[in-house]
Amino acid sequence: MLNDNKRVKFALPGKGRLKEPAIELLQKAGFKFRAKGRNLYATCTSDDITFIFVRADDIPLLVQKGVVDMGITGSDLIIERNADVKELLPLGFGRCRLCVAIKEDCGEGDHTFLEGATIATSFPRITESYFKRNNVNINIVQMNGSVEIMVALGLADAIVDIVETGDSLRDNQLKVFSDIGSYQTVLIANNDFAKQSQMTDLITRRVEGILVATRYTILEYNIDSKNLARAEAITPGYNSPTISPLEAAGSYAVKVMVKKEDVPAVMDQLEAIGATAIIESEIKNCRL
Repeated sequence: MLNDNKRVKFALPGKGRLKEPAIELLQKAGFKFRAKGRNLYATCTSDDITFIFVRADDIPLLVQKGVVDMGITGSDLIIERNADVKELLPLGFGRCRLCVAIKEDCGEGDHTFLEGATIATSFPRITESYFKRNNVNINIVQMNGSVEIMVALGLADAIVDIVETGDSLRDNQLKVFSDIGSYQTVLIANNDFAKQSQMTDLITRRVEGILVATRYTILEYNIDSKNLARAEAITPGYNSPTISPLEAAGSYAVKVMVKKEDVPAVMDQLEAIGATAIIESEIKNCRL
């Protein structure tokens, strides 16, 4: 089945924090498949796609070399692998920071503090590039998995690692010295495949529709004509609101997309200018 050239080969993280959100996103986008236990692949029953479960850090090179056609992985992993792939869409989950962390009892200073230091990391390429930009010579010890303990063990003077909450750093008596960059999960494709296959656009559009639906909601309300311009200024919509006249003379019904995080404040503003029957509705899917 994996040799079927008619089916799109799509790589997904086989484990870790990116696996479940990636599967959920694709299933919401209408791709019907089941990820069973430790199975290495799953056949999509709604479209000509085979989903292949591999390590997230292997996905950039697998896509670059055309072993698979498309994939979902972290933007940090693309940079670390120096992979030449087509980045189609940021997906908004798996957000993280890559940071330099040092002992809690170390004093503050500039990067020369780490001149000649040994840095433990699973991101050697990004780490080397970062310290080179700051004109600091370091020694890198490449590690896989958790690196926080390496300072306590005496193997390293500092680490470069992904930081989410910072709890793991504190548990190991470490603190953030500097930020290297912020990253998130992205949808990618092989460059040649992206140029030649219509499936690239189909998959991207479907996924984008779900992402828009997670970020926006629909507000509907009634407003007098004298306050319509003020209401439109409050709710300009994604492009523009839909406005329909009501039977009551001089009144309009407005339907508009609003960012979810803005809804409470927007409803307050609309109410303050006399809007009535303000209703919020969920968007399950959206094509812009």
